[in-house]
Formats: sequence, structure tokens, C-alpha cells
Amino acid sequence: MLKKTSTLIIAFICSWSLLSCDTQTAATSSADNDKKTKPSKLQKIKQSGILHVATRIDPTTYTPLPKGGYTGLEYDLVMLFAKHLGVKVDFQIPESFEEILQKTASGEIDIAAAGLTITAERKKTLRFAPSYHEITEQIIYRTGTAKPKSATDLTAGILEVTKGTSHVGSLQLLKQKSAPKLNWLTNDNLDSKQLIELLNNGLIDYTVADSNQAMLMRRFYPKLHIAFDISKPRELAWAMSANADDSLHKEVSEFFKRIKKDKSLKQLLERHYGHAEKLNYVDKCKFYQHQKNRLPEYKEYFMEAGEKYDMDWRLLAAIGYQESHWEEGAISPTGVRGLMMLTKDTAKQVGIKDRTDPVQSIKGGALYFHQRIKTIPKRIPNPDRIWFALASYNIGYGHLEDARVLTQKNGGNPDKWIDVKEFLPKLSEEAWHTKTKHGYARGKEPVIYVENVRNYYDLLLWQTNKEQQAQPEISDNNPNFIDKLFNTYFMIDFNKRLARKKSVNKAEVSDSSTPPVQSTE
Repeated sequence: MLKKTSTLIIAFICSWSLLSCDTQTAATSSADNDKKTKPSKLQKIKQSGILHVATRIDPTTYTPLPKGGYTGLEYDLVMLFAKHLGVKVDFQIPESFEEILQKTASGEIDIAAAGLTITAERKKTLRFAPSYHEITEQIIYRTGTAKPKSATDLTAGILEVTKGTSHVGSLQLLKQKSAPKLNWLTNDNLDSKQLIELLNNGLIDYTVADSNQAMLMRRFYPKLHIAFDISKPRELAWAMSANADDSLHKEVSEFFKRIKKDKSLKQLLERHYGHAEKLNYVDKCKFYQHQKNRLPEYKEYFMEAGEKYDMDWRLLAAIGYQESHWEEGAISPTGVRGLMMLTKDTAKQVGIKDRTDPVQSIKGGALYFHQRIKTIPKRIPNPDRIWFALASYNIGYGHLEDARVLTQKNGGNPDKWIDVKEFLPKLSEEAWHTKTKHGYARGKEPVIYVENVRNYYDLLLWQTNKEQQAQPEISDNNPNFIDKLFNTYFMIDFNKRLARKKSVNKAEVSDSSTPPVQSTE
């Protein structure tokens, strides 16, 4: 009897174990199947055909162009990645910097491409891609304010930064280490670009900007200056949600690995930053003065020529400024003359009888530049195609080809301006020009020429953008557009700021714990 009972117990235990194993196996199999059928983050993006990207409007990231389209390093990088994936991009501009971080962390946004600094705090909720650029954070001040030499000097004025940025953390660290009396305002409505505009208008005394942003913005605001760095070099990178699977992150990482290897990233950095520091304070001030006093007389002729040859009139105007500073009677020691500085042979080639006539000069210069573009090999895309055409306009196509040949023979890419501009100056060196078809040339000049034209073109784009924003179209559907633009874009009444600026005891400026500015006005 006892033996029989033992046998029954053993049989029961074995049956229960087998049943348990079957159940566990079934559960595991079900989980595996779910895992196999559930698409990854990357698969979802490819299936939908849309990549959702958060960014912000800034010269360093994403900027609308007057005639449609966009520019900016982040924009170009995202479009290149989207082309790699074979999808379209849905760019979103959140209302605040903090919202970019929040939407990305929650997974509402696939990628944040907004010039984000990698920080330990952000790593808690975000997964960063490999860095694509390195910057420092800098104190910016305006002409008329004494240059601060250290953090303690900042206590003598109003310092304001954007809430949620790494600038706040850098100031907190600075306060702890060396400037216990350092105080500042945080603003949760205005971004760093808008604070720079406040600084330019004299409504605050200091702000903080990343070095790449400061470099670009100072071209548009010549009265702004860099005081000193408040951070060590920091890395910029795209961010994704830390809660999502790593499929998208792996794809992004491979993408950056590839564009670093094939120099696409280096070329994009050169495109957006390579020419930005070539004009000094006097150059920029003189340009703005001439733009105000001289350009209006010739603007319509540049526009007509641009329309005729399907090119941006501002590019033609930039060429004209580089050539003559928009002086119709300009003449060089070699006999080149007129607003577009045409030679006799060039004038004859394009059918111009009077080089000193500004209308004829602009028409002739536009046609000649159009011809230069046509001579550049069709396989070379813009903007390199434009930079090569500009170099050819200055030095001649033959010498440009000599430099391209030298570039190729020495391992560079003859179709990339970033490579060819390194070899153009060598055309003035005997060891190099004796190996070329067309011989000696002052090769440094076309490099400077192209960089200057690019700068003048950027300044004209910026100014015309501002003019369009200042003159919005008012319709029955949007009668309060100007009020909305003023209150939404700047988020604050300038008169109140000005009154505070005059009356505030600067020694008692609110510190970082003070509520945002709009709450205290």
C-alpha cells in the first residue's frame, strides 16, 4: 500500500513538472513570437516613410530661406540621413528648448537635431549619437559695455540665459567654483538666438552662446563681442529617447561613422562655418552702411538679372560688392572697371559696350557668371558648383582646372571645394605651377574671393529675411499678425525691459532660482 502511494505521488510530481515545462515553453515561445512580430523603432520609421525630427530656428541648425527651402548644418545632416533611410522628414519646432528635450525623451520625436550638448544629466533620459562637432560656451557682450574679464565682472549687469540649456548648468558650476555672487535670469520662452537679439538691442548686458552660434551671429550683429569661455570643449550630437530600442541609434551611429570616413561631415562643416570668420568688424560695418546707402540704387537690376538667369539676385549682389563695393565708377590698376569689374575681353564676350554703365555691367556680369556655372562639370552639385564658378569668375577657368588636377594627383577630391581650395594657393609657388598647363597664378585670391562672397551673400540673406519678417502680410484671416509676431517671437514687452534696465539695481539681479522673466514683469 505504501509503495503504491509513493508511486502515485511520484507520477503526480512528474506530470505537474511536465505540464509546468510545457506552459513555460509555450509562454517563452509566445514572447519570442511577439518579439519577432513587433517592429523595431527603425522599422516603424521606414514603414511609415516619415522621420520625425525636433529642431530650432537658428543659423547653426535650421533656417528658412526667403524664397522657400531651408539651410543650416542640422538641416543638411538630417536630409542626408533621411535620404540614406529612404524616408521624408517631418521637422517640428517646439515652443521652447525644454520641450525639445521632453518630446524626445518621451519618444514623441524620433530624433532631436537641435545643436544639443551632451551632458551627464541629459544622458539620464536621452541616448546620444556620436558627436559631430565641438564647441565651447561663451559670454557675449555688446559694444558700450565694459568687457568682462572674469565671472565676477558679470555681477555688474543683467545676465540672461535660456531655461533648459546647458548654459544654466555651466553658470551654476561657475558660481560654485569662483563667483559666489554671480546671478542671472533664466527665460523659458526665448531661445539663445532671441536673447542675442535682446543683447544687440541693449536690453540685457550679457548672455551665453555656444561658440559656433556666436561666430555666425556676430556677422549679423557687429557690435557683439566674445568675453571669455565658461566651459571646456563640449560635444554636440543628435539625441533619441533612452527608452526606445537601440535600432535607430545603431543606424544613426553607422551613418555618422560613414560620413566622417567619406569626409561628407567635414564638407558640411566647411560649408556652414568655413568662411564665417573672414570678415572683421570694420568690414561688416562698412558692408551694412553700403547696403543701406548704395544697394537700393542697383537692387532692381540685380533682381532682373537674377530672374533672367535663374539665380538668386543676392548672390549677384554679393559678387558686385566684392568686385567694386557697388561703385559704378570703380577701376583697377589693370584696367578692369565697372560695378561688376569686367575686363575688355569679357565685356566684348557678353556683348557689353559700356562697362561703366551699371545696368550693362550687372547684366554682363550676370551672364558671365551664368557661363562660368555652365562650364563646371554637371556631376558637381551645389553649393560646390557655385563656389567653383565664383573661383573661375575671379581667376579664370584654366587656372581653376590646374588646381583641380593638382588636387586629384595628390589624393584629394577635385569635385569638392574644401579640397581644391587647399591647392589653389600653390599656383603661385614655382614648385607647383611649373607642373600645370596654364602656369603661374595668384591662387590665394580666388580662395579669399569665394569666402568673401559667401559672407556677403549670407549677410544679404539675413537682412532680407529680417525685412520680410518686419513687413508681414495682414489679411482678414490674420488681422493681428504684427501683434502676434511681437508678443510671440519676443515674448515680452521691450518697453518694460527698457524700464527695468534703467531702474534695476544691478547688484540685486535675480539669480537662477528667480521665476522666469515674464512672471516677474
